[in-house]
Amino acid sequence: MKQEDGQEQSNENGTDTVKEYGQMTLGRKGSPGRVHLLSIIGEIEGHELSPSSTKTTKYEHVMPQLAQIEEDEDIKGVLVLLNTVGGDVEAGLAIAELIASVSKPTVSLVLGGSHSIGVPIAVSADYSYIVPSGTMVIHPVRTNGMVIGVKQSFDYFKKIQDRIVGFITSHCNVKKKRLEELMMETSSVLTKDIGTILVGEEAVDEGIIDEVGGIDQAFRKLNKMIKLLSEDK
Repeated sequence: MKQEDGQEQSNENGTDTVKEYGQMTLGRKGSPGRVHLLSIIGEIEGHELSPSSTKTTKYEHVMPQLAQIEEDEDIKGVLVLLNTVGGDVEAGLAIAELIASVSKPTVSLVLGGSHSIGVPIAVSADYSYIVPSGTMVIHPVRTNGMVIGVKQSFDYFKKIQDRIVGFITSHCNVKKKRLEELMMETSSVLTKDIGTILVGEEAVDEGIIDEVGGIDQAFRKLNKMIKLLSEDK
Protein backbone atom coordinates (compact mmCIF):
# COMPACT_ATOMS: atom_id res chain seq x y z
CA MET A 1 0.00 0.00 0.00
CA LYS A 2 1.02 3.66 -0.34
CA GLN A 3 1.07 6.54 2.08
CA GLU A 4 -0.44 9.88 1.05
CA ASP A 5 2.94 11.27 -0.04
CA GLY A 6 3.41 8.32 -2.39
CA GLN A 7 5.99 6.53 -0.26
CA GLU A 8 5.81 2.75 -0.56
CA GLN A 9 4.97 0.87 2.60
CA SER A 10 4.65 -2.91 2.73
CA ASN A 11 1.98 -4.74 4.69
CA GLU A 12 4.78 -6.16 6.86
CA ASN A 13 5.01 -2.77 8.61
CA GLY A 14 1.39 -1.71 8.12
CA THR A 15 -2.03 -2.54 9.50
CA ASP A 16 -1.77 -6.26 8.72
CA THR A 17 1.22 -6.60 11.05
CA VAL A 18 -0.51 -4.61 13.78
CA LYS A 19 -3.59 -6.82 13.51
CA GLU A 20 -1.72 -10.12 13.50
CA TYR A 21 1.26 -9.47 15.77
CA GLY A 22 0.72 -6.13 17.52
CA GLN A 23 3.85 -4.74 15.86
CA MET A 24 4.73 -1.96 13.46
CA THR A 25 7.68 0.18 12.43
CA LEU A 26 7.27 3.92 12.90
CA GLY A 27 8.95 6.59 10.81
CA ARG A 28 9.91 6.74 7.18
CA LYS A 29 12.28 4.15 5.84
CA GLY A 30 15.83 5.45 5.91
CA SER A 31 15.12 8.15 8.49
CA PRO A 32 17.59 8.35 11.40
CA GLY A 33 14.91 7.80 14.04
CA ARG A 34 13.02 4.81 12.63
CA VAL A 35 11.63 2.84 15.61
CA HIS A 36 10.07 -0.61 15.82
CA LEU A 37 7.07 -0.92 18.14
CA LEU A 38 6.81 -4.32 19.84
CA SER A 39 3.81 -5.09 22.05
CA ILE A 40 3.69 -7.86 24.66
CA ILE A 41 -0.02 -8.29 25.31
CA GLY A 42 -2.14 -10.75 27.29
CA GLU A 43 -0.68 -14.17 28.04
CA ILE A 44 2.80 -15.08 26.81
CA GLU A 45 2.20 -18.29 24.94
CA GLY A 46 4.88 -20.97 24.93
CA HIS A 47 4.96 -24.53 23.63
CA GLU A 48 1.30 -25.18 24.45
CA LEU A 49 -1.58 -23.39 22.71
CA SER A 50 -3.80 -21.19 24.84
CA PRO A 51 -7.60 -21.22 24.36
CA SER A 52 -8.79 -19.28 21.33
CA SER A 53 -10.66 -16.87 23.62
CA THR A 54 -7.40 -15.84 25.34
CA LYS A 55 -5.44 -12.81 24.16
CA THR A 56 -1.85 -14.00 23.67
CA THR A 57 1.63 -12.99 22.55
CA LYS A 58 3.22 -15.91 20.71
CA TYR A 59 6.96 -16.32 21.19
CA GLU A 60 7.34 -17.86 17.72
CA HIS A 61 6.19 -14.50 16.33
CA VAL A 62 8.27 -12.26 18.60
CA MET A 63 11.61 -14.06 18.40
CA PRO A 64 12.02 -13.97 14.59
CA GLN A 65 10.88 -10.35 14.60
CA LEU A 66 13.61 -9.42 17.09
CA ALA A 67 16.19 -11.18 14.92
CA GLN A 68 14.95 -9.21 11.92
CA ILE A 69 15.14 -5.95 13.90
CA GLU A 70 18.78 -6.67 14.75
CA GLU A 71 19.62 -7.18 11.07
CA ASP A 72 17.58 -4.26 9.66
CA GLU A 73 19.88 -1.24 9.30
CA ASP A 74 16.92 1.12 8.87
CA ILE A 75 15.54 0.34 12.32
CA LYS A 76 17.40 2.42 14.91
CA GLY A 77 15.58 1.53 18.13
CA VAL A 78 12.86 -0.60 19.76
CA LEU A 79 9.97 0.47 21.97
CA VAL A 80 8.40 -2.41 23.94
CA LEU A 81 4.85 -1.88 25.22
CA LEU A 82 3.76 -4.30 27.95
CA ASN A 83 0.34 -5.20 29.29
CA THR A 84 0.73 -8.87 30.17
CA VAL A 85 -0.46 -11.29 32.85
CA GLY A 86 2.68 -13.38 32.35
CA GLY A 87 2.67 -16.90 30.98
CA ASP A 88 5.18 -19.50 29.86
CA VAL A 89 8.45 -19.08 31.78
CA GLU A 90 10.79 -20.44 29.08
CA ALA A 91 9.14 -18.37 26.33
CA GLY A 92 9.16 -15.23 28.48
CA LEU A 93 12.83 -15.61 29.39
CA ALA A 94 13.73 -16.28 25.75
CA ILE A 95 12.02 -13.05 24.69
CA ALA A 96 13.70 -11.14 27.53
CA GLU A 97 17.15 -12.48 26.60
CA LEU A 98 16.65 -11.50 22.96
CA ILE A 99 15.55 -7.96 23.81
CA ALA A 100 18.52 -7.60 26.16
CA SER A 101 20.93 -8.75 23.43
CA VAL A 102 19.65 -6.37 20.70
CA SER A 103 22.48 -3.98 19.88
CA LYS A 104 20.12 -1.07 19.18
CA PRO A 105 18.65 1.18 21.92
CA THR A 106 15.59 -0.33 23.61
CA VAL A 107 13.00 1.22 25.92
CA SER A 108 10.11 -0.57 27.67
CA LEU A 109 6.84 0.90 28.91
CA VAL A 110 4.60 -0.97 31.37
CA LEU A 111 0.98 0.02 30.83
CA GLY A 112 -1.87 -1.94 32.48
CA GLY A 113 0.53 -4.44 33.98
CA SER A 114 3.62 -6.58 33.51
CA HIS A 115 3.12 -9.52 35.83
CA SER A 116 5.04 -12.68 36.58
CA ILE A 117 7.38 -13.53 33.67
CA GLY A 118 6.51 -10.11 32.25
CA VAL A 119 8.86 -8.62 34.85
CA PRO A 120 12.06 -9.92 33.17
CA ILE A 121 10.78 -8.63 29.82
CA ALA A 122 10.11 -5.17 31.29
CA VAL A 123 13.64 -4.89 32.71
CA SER A 124 15.35 -6.37 29.65
CA ALA A 125 15.31 -3.03 27.83
CA ASP A 126 18.11 -0.46 28.20
CA TYR A 127 15.67 1.86 30.01
CA SER A 128 12.23 1.19 31.48
CA TYR A 129 9.10 3.20 32.27
CA ILE A 130 5.84 2.43 34.05
CA VAL A 131 2.68 4.54 33.94
CA PRO A 132 1.39 5.74 37.36
CA SER A 133 -1.43 3.16 37.37
CA GLY A 134 0.68 0.33 35.96
CA THR A 135 1.17 -2.79 38.08
CA MET A 136 3.79 -5.50 38.46
CA VAL A 137 3.14 -8.78 40.31
CA ILE A 138 6.25 -10.40 41.78
CA HIS A 139 5.79 -14.03 42.83
CA PRO A 140 7.68 -17.36 42.88
CA VAL A 141 7.54 -19.90 40.05
CA ARG A 142 4.23 -21.68 39.62
CA THR A 143 3.19 -24.63 37.49
CA ASN A 144 -0.01 -26.22 36.21
CA GLY A 145 -0.95 -29.89 36.34
CA MET A 146 0.36 -32.71 38.48
CA VAL A 147 3.72 -32.38 40.19
CA ILE A 148 5.57 -35.31 41.76
CA GLY A 149 6.33 -34.21 45.32
CA VAL A 150 9.96 -35.28 45.48
CA LYS A 151 13.18 -33.35 46.12
CA GLN A 152 14.15 -33.40 42.44
CA SER A 153 10.95 -31.55 41.50
CA PHE A 154 11.54 -28.82 44.06
CA ASP A 155 15.20 -28.54 43.03
CA TYR A 156 14.06 -28.06 39.43
CA PHE A 157 11.65 -25.26 40.40
CA LYS A 158 14.41 -23.64 42.46
CA LYS A 159 16.72 -23.62 39.44
CA ILE A 160 14.02 -22.00 37.29
CA GLN A 161 13.42 -19.35 39.93
CA ASP A 162 17.15 -18.70 40.28
CA ARG A 163 17.34 -18.07 36.53
CA ILE A 164 14.50 -15.55 36.73
CA VAL A 165 15.96 -13.80 39.79
CA GLY A 166 19.41 -13.73 38.21
CA PHE A 167 18.12 -12.15 35.01
CA ILE A 168 16.02 -9.51 36.79
CA THR A 169 18.78 -8.46 39.20
CA SER A 170 21.34 -8.21 36.40
CA HIS A 171 19.13 -5.86 34.36
CA CYS A 172 17.82 -3.46 37.00
CA ASN A 173 18.74 -2.01 40.40
CA VAL A 174 16.83 -4.32 42.74
CA LYS A 175 18.98 -6.53 44.98
CA LYS A 176 18.62 -10.32 45.00
CA LYS A 177 17.64 -10.48 48.67
CA ARG A 178 14.97 -7.80 48.28
CA LEU A 179 13.53 -9.40 45.13
CA GLU A 180 13.21 -12.74 46.88
CA GLU A 181 11.51 -11.01 49.82
CA LEU A 182 8.97 -9.51 47.42
CA MET A 183 8.40 -12.91 45.82
CA MET A 184 7.75 -14.66 49.14
CA GLU A 185 5.69 -11.91 50.82
CA THR A 186 2.63 -13.35 52.61
CA SER A 187 1.03 -10.21 54.06
CA SER A 188 0.36 -8.45 50.75
CA VAL A 189 -2.99 -8.07 49.01
CA LEU A 190 -2.58 -11.29 47.04
CA THR A 191 -5.41 -13.21 48.68
CA LYS A 192 -4.64 -16.88 49.37
CA ASP A 193 -1.30 -16.49 47.62
CA ILE A 194 2.23 -15.22 48.11
CA GLY A 195 3.98 -12.39 46.35
CA THR A 196 3.76 -8.61 45.99
CA ILE A 197 1.86 -6.16 43.80
CA LEU A 198 3.79 -3.00 42.94
CA VAL A 199 1.94 -0.01 41.51
CA GLY A 200 3.63 2.71 39.47
CA GLU A 201 6.09 4.58 41.66
CA GLU A 202 6.49 1.57 43.98
CA ALA A 203 8.19 -0.37 41.17
CA VAL A 204 10.61 2.55 40.73
CA ASP A 205 11.24 2.83 44.47
CA GLU A 206 12.15 -0.88 44.58
CA GLY A 207 14.71 -0.37 41.80
CA ILE A 208 12.91 -2.61 39.29
CA ILE A 209 11.76 0.10 36.86
CA ASP A 210 13.82 3.19 36.03
CA GLU A 211 11.13 5.87 35.90
CA VAL A 212 7.41 6.66 35.98
CA GLY A 213 6.27 8.00 32.62
CA GLY A 214 4.13 7.52 29.55
CA ILE A 215 4.47 7.16 25.80
CA ASP A 216 5.81 10.70 25.34
CA GLN A 217 8.67 10.21 27.79
CA ALA A 218 9.42 6.77 26.35
CA PHE A 219 9.74 8.12 22.81
CA ARG A 220 11.84 11.09 23.90
CA LYS A 221 14.20 8.83 25.83
CA LEU A 222 14.53 6.39 22.94
CA ASN A 223 15.15 9.13 20.38
CA LYS A 224 17.81 10.63 22.66
CA MET A 225 19.52 7.25 22.97
CA ILE A 226 19.40 6.77 19.19
CA LYS A 227 20.91 10.21 18.63
CA LEU A 228 23.72 9.61 21.14
CA LEU A 229 24.55 6.26 19.56
CA SER A 230 24.68 7.77 16.05
CA GLU A 231 26.99 10.56 17.27
CA ASP A 232 29.40 8.02 18.76
CA LYS A 233 29.80 6.17 15.46
